[in-house]
Amino acid sequence: MRPRLLTVLLLCALPAAAARSSEPELRSRAADSLRKACEFFRNHVATEGGYLWRYSEDLATREGEGKASDTTVWVQPPGTPSVGIALLRAYEATGDRYYLDAARQTGYCLVRGQLRSGGWDYRIEFDPDRRNRYAYRTDVGTDVGTDDDGRRNTSTLDDDTTQAALRLLMRLDKVLDFQDARIHEAAEYALSRLLQVQYPIGAWPQRFDRPPDAEQFPPGQAAYPDSWPRAYPGRSYSQDYTFNDNAIGDVIDVMFGAWRTYGQEKYRAAAERAGGFILAAQMPEPQPAWAQQYDAEMHPAWARKFEPPSVTGGESQGVMRTLMRLYRETGERKYLEPIPRAIAYFRRSRLPDGQLARFYELKTNRPLYFTKDYELTYSDADVPTHYAFKVGNGIDRIEQEYQRLLSLDPSRLRPEPAESPAKASPGQIAAVRAVIAAMDDRGRWVEEGPLKYHGPDDPTRRVIDCRTFITNIAVLSDYLATTPD
Repeated sequence: MRPRLLTVLLLCALPAAAARSSEPELRSRAADSLRKACEFFRNHVATEGGYLWRYSEDLATREGEGKASDTTVWVQPPGTPSVGIALLRAYEATGDRYYLDAARQTGYCLVRGQLRSGGWDYRIEFDPDRRNRYAYRTDVGTDVGTDDDGRRNTSTLDDDTTQAALRLLMRLDKVLDFQDARIHEAAEYALSRLLQVQYPIGAWPQRFDRPPDAEQFPPGQAAYPDSWPRAYPGRSYSQDYTFNDNAIGDVIDVMFGAWRTYGQEKYRAAAERAGGFILAAQMPEPQPAWAQQYDAEMHPAWARKFEPPSVTGGESQGVMRTLMRLYRETGERKYLEPIPRAIAYFRRSRLPDGQLARFYELKTNRPLYFTKDYELTYSDADVPTHYAFKVGNGIDRIEQEYQRLLSLDPSRLRPEPAESPAKASPGQIAAVRAVIAAMDDRGRWVEEGPLKYHGPDDPTRRVIDCRTFITNIAVLSDYLATTPD
């Protein structure tokens, strides 16, 4: 070998050799940082094992999707279940029971926040006066009283709330070999209620407090209404069949997870019934996509005052991803059949800037917007800023995944997980070093920025964010789970 080439090869090998030689030291630092961060969150941030979204640096000011006190925790991600799953991920990566105990404590918090209706509200209250306003199962039982007792008993599927709580409880249940009676019973009760509130057509509502009257919700096929009100009618949409914020897709994910966890076909069957609803909900030409929500007659319906009956460029993309998930789980080609028509429709519906409209007018396909005074309009010149009336266009990626699935051998739709973790990549090692460097001596990741829901007069300028904690715990855990070099 030429001397110059040998020198170049040796120089190229030096960074990798340095990384290997320092890996035991990095693994020790990563393990110490993981423990330190989790101890800080568990001992100083948690309320009854639960968490919010963001905190001021001194933990005095707190918020979820709104202001919160030190006796309130949030269920809606990235709150309590999301932090609990991060803790469980740390246990699965290290085998250290400290993390399992911390995750179990978070699971118990969710048990105490489960409503008699079976699911969860966005938040859990622990202040005795506020707590008394809710029909928590651990306080009032499952057979005591009705809605007339005045307690809030409405479970929500909005924003992955009940679904996220169930994912943590199911994962905990499995890790604990189904031996923790409190965790196991709460998970099974929630799943049983989700089965009971599933509509005959296979859909779920956005919120529920009791099973539906099946006679009022007969199966049907999506259709255009003869007419629809252009002014917001103020109707309740909580019982509509709801795709908004991926509600049904997230329940399907939970049902497949329950089927794998407990081995009971009823959960898989529920997911497939929901798949049947998605097929029935595809609008006919000229707009073969999906609405945000449908009434009992399978017509697109009003939700909030800025969500009109329409075909949606937002949730329809999530629906197509859910259909591909159903195909991967079942191998049934019927779930792929609607996708090409929807892709073609969205390609011809792109806005001039390449985005998609959140709402397309029924039949005419004209993009719909609202003024800041919430008047329906075709112009985007004066839209409210709290809501995305234009959405990203992910149709190319959806089509790529669709084509990949078409070409894939059905036996490879759900590949088996690797038997052992892969070795850490240079990029992964760099991310671990960055996470460790960003941590302070108390085990915190403190960031510059305000709290969102406390107004411009709030003095907070540095925050502790649960989303950052979850991300960084994943980086450390995934690294510690890899095979040492």
